[in-house]
Formats: sequence, structure tokens, C-alpha cells
Amino acid sequence: MTIPQSILLSPSQAEQVLLTAREAKWIVGYSGEKHQLVIENGPDWIAKIYLPWTWNWNSQKGLFPLEDPHFSLTLIRAGQAAVGYFHQGKLLDHKVFRAYMVRQKQGKSQIKHLKTKGKSRAGSRIRLAETARFFEEINERLQSYSAQFPMDFWGISCAKTMWPYLFSSEVTPPFSSKDSNLIELPFHIAQASFEELEKAGELLGSFHLILSEKGKECINLYPEKEEEIDSENW
Repeated sequence: MTIPQSILLSPSQAEQVLLTAREAKWIVGYSGEKHQLVIENGPDWIAKIYLPWTWNWNSQKGLFPLEDPHFSLTLIRAGQAAVGYFHQGKLLDHKVFRAYMVRQKQGKSQIKHLKTKGKSRAGSRIRLAETARFFEEINERLQSYSAQFPMDFWGISCAKTMWPYLFSSEVTPPFSSKDSNLIELPFHIAQASFEELEKAGELLGSFHLILSEKGKECINLYPEKEEEIDSENW
């Protein structure tokens, strides 16, 4: 699980990139939708930095670590979901939900089947009821996190065909689809499992740099000072 074509950065290397941008008089903008910095020179983008979910940015402070970060991740696939709560980057609570949503012979979820065949048969009605309860349980867990913790970000990985079921559930999520702190995860999730939840949390704990072709020519990353000091001591 990786952010495609990205370079893992330390906080000091991220500052190096921003210093280069300031010296070159490039524009640095923040996209809340992706929790990402975009560095541009005129009409061209030079670099994009995905920020850790334990850090934030504003034009006055620049980069700064959050004092007490809280976030939640929701991974949803047909018939299975994993929901977790993270405090200071650590996964402290999670729950995996399962539902009878997939038509066994065709391997197609009931949601997709409804678009072509309707819901007249008993099996379809059972799967629909399971689907409704599935999203209610997910939202109940999210509501419990919202009631207990001051959440900085809500992360989601879910096919767009399932969004209406999540947001129109009888138990609603503690955010709307337009909320500024709701972020779609910028990487592929293979399964809605505890293991994928852990990996996603780890990935969101680091800076990730993507360079354009121009950016590859303009931006150089230097070793950490600590590494340079260590090498002198050997």
C-alpha cells in the first residue's frame, strides 16, 4: 500500500522543499480536500506534499504538528468494513463489520444488482436489510467516536456507489459528504480489514512528496543533519 510515485519525507526534508519554494518565489497552496500542499510556478505544478494527519499547515505558521491529534478511518468494501480511531497517530480502537450483501452465484453486491434486477425476491430483501444494518452499525461506531473525541479528520475509502447508503442511513455519520475535514484516502485499499486499517494509519503518519518532471529538475533533497553528524563520528 503506497501513494503512487511518492517519496517519503522527514519533517526537515519537507521544510527543505518549502524553503526551496520560498526562495524560488513559487506559490504554495493548501488543499483541505486531500490534506495536501501544492507548489506551483505559474500554470505548472512543481510538487505536491501529502501531509501527515498529525500535522497541519497555514500560511502564517507554515507546517506545524498538531498538539493532540485525533482522526478516524473508515474502509468499506461490499460486505465488509473496518472502522478505527487513532490518537496521536496510534490505532487505539477498531471494529470490523460484515454483512450478507453479495449474491453468491454472481459475486455481485446487492447494491449493484438492484440497478438491473430489482428487489422482489426474498434473498434480495434479506440482503437489503443486511445492507441497511451494515451502514447503521458503521455510523453508530463513528458517532461514538465523535461523541468522545475532538476529531481533526475523518478518512474514508469507499466506492462512490456506496456513498448514498452511508449518508442516507437511518443512523447518519457525524459528518456530511461536503465537510472540509472528510478526506478520501489517496491510495488503494485492497480489503476492509484490520491489517489494512493499520497500514493506512502508518502511511498517513508521514510526509509524501510527488514531483512533476520540472520538480525533479528543481528540487534536491539533502541528508538529515543527524545522519551527517553520525557519519562524521564513524
